[in-house]
Amino acid sequence: MNGMHDLGGMDGFGAVDRIPGEAVFQHEWERRAFALTLAMGARAQWNLDMSRYAREQMSPSHYLLSSYYEHWLHGLEHLMIERGLVSAAEISAREAELCSSLPHDAA
Repeated sequence: MNGMHDLGGMDGFGAVDRIPGEAVFQHEWERRAFALTLAMGARAQWNLDMSRYAREQMSPSHYLLSSYYEHWLHGLEHLMIERGLVSAAEISAREAELCSSLPHDAA
């Protein structure tokens, strides 16, 4: 099966070049999204395969327009909502709160 998440395993897209000294996380939210994903995984309510599957549920257009850590955040939100740990409304409200605190040119 060739889904959007399988692009790395498909031919014709060229090599992925790593830039020496490049930061693993470009923004603080990426570090937090990754850390939260690992921390929530420690609760043993899902496993690594379920976490990957949750990331793969992103629509193809959203997947292609989003960053690596946005994929991780999407998967985490999906799993937490699915298990009743948080509601979609709570996530939306927090997202709106965070966006409203950004300077106008950063939003």
